Amino acid sequence: MLEPSQPVPPEFAQALRELGLAGGQGLTGVPLTGGVSSDIWRIDTPQGPVCAKRALARLRVAADWRAPIERNLYEARWMQVADAAVPGCAPRVLGQHPALGVLVMSYLAPADHRLWKQLLRQGKADAATAQAVGHTLARIHAHAAAQPALAAQFDTDRIFFDIRLEPYLLATAVRHPDLAPRLQALVAQTQSHKKALVHGDVSPKNILVGPRGPVLLDAECAWWGDPAFDIAFCLNHLLLKCLWCPPASAHFLACFTALAEAYLQDVNWEPRTAVEQRAAALLPGLLLARVDGKSPVEYVTTEVQRDVVRRTARALLQCPVLQLAEVRAVWRQELRA
Repeated sequence: MLEPSQPVPPEFAQALRELGLAGGQGLTGVPLTGGVSSDIWRIDTPQGPVCAKRALARLRVAADWRAPIERNLYEARWMQVADAAVPGCAPRVLGQHPALGVLVMSYLAPADHRLWKQLLRQGKADAATAQAVGHTLARIHAHAAAQPALAAQFDTDRIFFDIRLEPYLLATAVRHPDLAPRLQALVAQTQSHKKALVHGDVSPKNILVGPRGPVLLDAECAWWGDPAFDIAFCLNHLLLKCLWCPPASAHFLACFTALAEAYLQDVNWEPRTAVEQRAAALLPGLLLARVDGKSPVEYVTTEVQRDVVRRTARALLQCPVLQLAEVRAVWRQELRA
């Protein structure tokens, strides 16, 4: 059932007017759900519906987590680069209002674009979809890596630290002081391999399965940095989904393999073994962060489940592996224990 339209917040209305997208009438729309970092609306304009989002200075999580609101300027730039690399893999940018922090983009109808997270929740883990995500992500990275001048448009080291490295890895180090040197080393590793344009939040909640392939959303963490972060971040979610929908665990792990192999197959900006080794080292840190960092996943709800994550992550952090398949194998073994 469709929610009734309502007047949009004044910041959105002003932004659309000043971007020339509002026409001469009052704007109505419907707030959309799903994010902790932005207010998001479907807004009805004379030209049809659009999606508009406004970054929040303080994220909607229990911890005190703040980030600069100018980040959606970089999100808009990421979307434009990604669309040039793989046409249709990101919404089309219609306008961005830097002063108000409002980004306006094409609206993708849910009837034609299913959220991958919802499909996975239903146990619908299609390896072909995971493979398409892997190819798409690698093509974006390769396209950007071939244009190093793009780095100047993504001077977002501070934003990426504030919204990713600190709340995930360093906050987790506080909870696990014996692992702090290892987690701090992963931060340094990630910061020191600036090779391509990173999305920073490649997860099933930000991927639509569309008629032309996957569409990546919410690139608020866009950063010129280590592409291994993106692949590790996404694969982490496929591991965690095994705790959310246990009957589909084998399918989630098959998606893990399909996504990783498709991605690594397309790596051409450096030796694929180098990217894989960094991703395999980073993945257990991100895994632990989703239970003990500032942004725990909402579906890992019991201490029994959290301890599964902790045992796997701690073992891999203490004895790092070189290949993503080895991370998968340790996780699979722990699930069977």
